[in-house]
Amino acid sequence: MTPPLRFVSYNVHGFADRRGHYLPQQTLSVLQQMQADVIALQEVLGDDRNGVDLLHQFSADLGYHLILGPTIQQSQRHHYGNALLLAAPPSHCSLHDISQPGREQRGVIECEVVLQQEHWRIFTTHLGLEPAERRKQTRQLLDLIQLKDHTHAALMGDINEWFNWGRPLRWLHGYFTKTSHQATFPARLPLLALDRIWIHSSRHTTKTYTCKSRLCRTASDHLPLVAEIHPIN
Repeated sequence: MTPPLRFVSYNVHGFADRRGHYLPQQTLSVLQQMQADVIALQEVLGDDRNGVDLLHQFSADLGYHLILGPTIQQSQRHHYGNALLLAAPPSHCSLHDISQPGREQRGVIECEVVLQQEHWRIFTTHLGLEPAERRKQTRQLLDLIQLKDHTHAALMGDINEWFNWGRPLRWLHGYFTKTSHQATFPARLPLLALDRIWIHSSRHTTKTYTCKSRLCRTASDHLPLVAEIHPIN
């Protein structure tokens, strides 16, 4: 029997714990426990404290392929934005700008990768805080995702949508297979399903859950969201 794929989306809060203490090794311990095929990260911070350098070393040690998607980059030493860790080498990756005028810069990482002999398009993002901003970004996302034909696609990230009946979620559910929402924020007592993983595939079923270990509850202000993707035999 083919084992399920495991996808993880995790807002790492700049490698700071929920009290604001900079503890990147704690975040990396969470990622190592996930044993995932794809890990989408948001709020990745690299500065003179070497956050991105640690992520490079971590990915090399565990055999991941690291793709950085900076949305704010003041210098070579300062990076802030998204990242993607892939267990298999990607055949193609692109960065897309979905920033809205007057708002914080936002982006999308798009990668194509073969997992279990199947071609996947993976997208990861972190949408804005304003409702109108998210609506425009969601339209951009769907246009981007539907630009190419594909059999299997995944959208992962911090969608920042507070309302389950909001238009961005309805639009995304209209395209992707609807998955159960899991509260991921705040980590200590999660109430809001800000983090999401959607799958577009007629040949898989998806089960989502959060990591609720003591480490996961303290390493960031978000819980990691996990999706187990099972092939339909």
